[in-house]
Amino acid sequence: MARRAAGLWALGPLLWGCALALRGGMLYPRESPSRERKELGGLWKFRADFSENRRQGFEQQWYRAPLRESGPTLDMPVPSSFNDVGQDGRLRGFVGWVWYEREAVLPQRWTQDTHTRVVLRIGSAHYHAIVWVNGVHVAEHEGGHLPFEVDISKLVQARLTVQTAAGDVSDFYLLPVGIRTVAVTKNQFLINGKPFYFRGVNKHEDADIRGKGFDWPLLMKDLNLLRWLGANAFRTSHYPYAEEVMQLCDQYGVVVIDESPGVGIVLSQSYNNQSLQHHLEVMEELVRRDKNHPAVVMWSVANEPASSLGPAGYYFKTLIAHTKALDPSRPVTFVTNSKYDADLGAPYVDVICVNSYFSWYHDFGHLEVIQLQLATQFENWYKTYQKPIIQSEYGADAISGFHHDPPLMFSEEYQKSLLEQYHLVLDQKRKEYVVGELIWNFADFMTDQSTFRVLGNKKGIFTRQRQPKGAAFLLRERYWKLANETGCHPPAEKPQCLGKSHCTW
Repeated sequence: MARRAAGLWALGPLLWGCALALRGGMLYPRESPSRERKELGGLWKFRADFSENRRQGFEQQWYRAPLRESGPTLDMPVPSSFNDVGQDGRLRGFVGWVWYEREAVLPQRWTQDTHTRVVLRIGSAHYHAIVWVNGVHVAEHEGGHLPFEVDISKLVQARLTVQTAAGDVSDFYLLPVGIRTVAVTKNQFLINGKPFYFRGVNKHEDADIRGKGFDWPLLMKDLNLLRWLGANAFRTSHYPYAEEVMQLCDQYGVVVIDESPGVGIVLSQSYNNQSLQHHLEVMEELVRRDKNHPAVVMWSVANEPASSLGPAGYYFKTLIAHTKALDPSRPVTFVTNSKYDADLGAPYVDVICVNSYFSWYHDFGHLEVIQLQLATQFENWYKTYQKPIIQSEYGADAISGFHHDPPLMFSEEYQKSLLEQYHLVLDQKRKEYVVGELIWNFADFMTDQSTFRVLGNKKGIFTRQRQPKGAAFLLRERYWKLANETGCHPPAEKPQCLGKSHCTW
């Protein structure tokens, strides 16, 4: 493709120019007197490669000419999940290469001033991204959820000038700061030296139409619903969330357990050296991105791995030690569903995070067994490891509008009754060593179709459209009661900053 004086073919959501080269970690692109940013969000040209081997785009070099010349394209919003936008059924479960294209007109100074550094930054692309600018390969990144960037100054500067500006060049970057401490004892989680109890949720970046695509109205709706609930925390299950989410959590005082995309580690080969090396790199990217967010109080390196397999001990010992070396200021955990006496990774975590679905995935329908099984679970874990425990997942599917008395599975009444049985035990154990409870899930979310799902996972206390089920009112009453007991509850108007107090939502 011929180079244009102020034009660019590229894959990525944002461009920005700055006067001086960056040093150290990757900074979130904020504007300042010396830095400009250009958002590339909006409608992009899109095409899925439906060829048999999914490699026709590479074979025909679609990146060398406007995408429309290779065949029909769709207008695709960025950011979004392409699976949920169009009506083509082939895209819903499509696996393979898809192509995005955007032409951008750059500020004249970016293309003419050789002292201006132009950086192309991709906030997140799943899961293997290759980037061309003006037909030139500039970057490749494997692993979704986290950002990557590349200097493209030489590709976009159309002409050179020999005259330089007189005097020193100043570089400005504005970074909001919050100060707090985090510590763990054998039975407490401390923020700013005071006991903290996680009354929270697990979430997914998921909604109708937009899928995982970032959406400001949806984010604000979710934050308002968290405030309505009296919740003070959530876990980024099971991947890092958009950076804008983390920024608002800093601002609103929401505590975050920040989880890597380490999900599906269930086979022996999942613990090989190649997987471990990639996992270490992902944790480096995650810590580098989120280490300056005071909202983040703990790293979670994985969700429900097969941690009873032989190689799991060395794997998690290495992974957790590496994460602690990257950030000595925060505790590290992973979320387990293994048995207490078989988990080879548990000795290395700071906090035990355990998932259990009593009376749902087993003993289903028998609500009467929950109290005994849950109490036994907590007692076994604590006796073995002498570490604080978070009930990191629990819940039951409920289809909004389904009712039955006595409670039957999938009715709103069953979901409420199951939660009530859990709460009876949690109220006992939180006085000893349980330091938090995170409901699964904040809202219903879409999954692949199967005999286990009814248009997705229905364990949300809100529907996918963010309307409350009966369980939401139950949890709201509980969380506000807990907040009032500690004197630490959501503010009436403006959220409280973590840097000013341990008392968050």
